[in-house]
Amino acid sequence: MRDRPAGGRGWLRYASPAVFYPMAGRWAPRLGALAALLAAAGLYLGLAVAPVDSQQGEVYRILFVHVAAAWMSMFLYLVMAGYAALGLVYNTRLSFMMMRALAPTGALFTAATLWTGALWGKPTWGAWWVWDARLTSELILLFLYLGFMALQAAAGDTRRADRGGAILLLVGVINIPIIYFSVTWWNTLHQGASISLTAAPSMARIMVAATLLMVAAFWAYSAAVALARVRVVIAGREPAAAAGGPLSREGS
Repeated sequence: MRDRPAGGRGWLRYASPAVFYPMAGRWAPRLGALAALLAAAGLYLGLAVAPVDSQQGEVYRILFVHVAAAWMSMFLYLVMAGYAALGLVYNTRLSFMMMRALAPTGALFTAATLWTGALWGKPTWGAWWVWDARLTSELILLFLYLGFMALQAAAGDTRRADRGGAILLLVGVINIPIIYFSVTWWNTLHQGASISLTAAPSMARIMVAATLLMVAAFWAYSAAVALARVRVVIAGREPAAAAGGPLSREGS
C-alpha cells in the first residue's frame, strides 16, 4: 500500500513515515516536558490555590482532573476518526499509524474519566455508579477504544486491520455528540458544563485557569506519547524508514 504523492517539499511531505519519524523523535520529549510543567501548574492552582466549593467542599477538586480527562477522551477519538477518514480517502500509511498510536492514550483518559467520576460521585450522589446517560455513553466510548485496539491486535493482516479499525472509528463517532449533549437532551444526574464557548463560566476564574491548564497538560502528554508510540509503529512496519533512509535524513 503506497501513499499518494506528498506534494514535493511542502508540508505534505511529513505524511511520509520516513520523514515523520525523526521529527516525532525531536518533539516527543519536548512535549513531554511541557506536559509536566503544565500539569504541575494546574495541580498547584487546583489543589492549593482554588477556594473550597461552597456546595461540594473539598471533593470537587478531583474535577480538575476529571473534566480535563473527559475532554481529552472525546477529543482524541475525534482525532483518530479524522485520521481514519484521511487514511481511507487518501490511502496514507501514516494516518493509519497515528490512529493506532493514539488509541491507548484515548482509552486511558476514558478510563480515568470513569474512575475519577466514580470517586466524585460516591460522596456527591451516594453511589459509585448510576446508569446516567452521560456515564453510559462514556462507558460505550471506552468499549469503542478497547474494541479498536482488540481488532488491531487480532487481525493478522495489517491492511485489513487498518481499514477495519478505521470503519469502526467512523461508525462510533456518533457517540461523541451523544456524550456532549446528553445532559441537554435527557434529564440526567450529571451536571451541565461549567465552561462553555458560548457563555460565561459558572465558576471562579482560578478554577477555570486550573481546568484549562490541566486540559493543556493532557493535550501535550497525549501528543508526546502518541509521537513516541508512532515511532515504534513505524519501526515495526517500515524498518527502513526508522533506520534513517534518504527521506528520513531530509526531515532531520
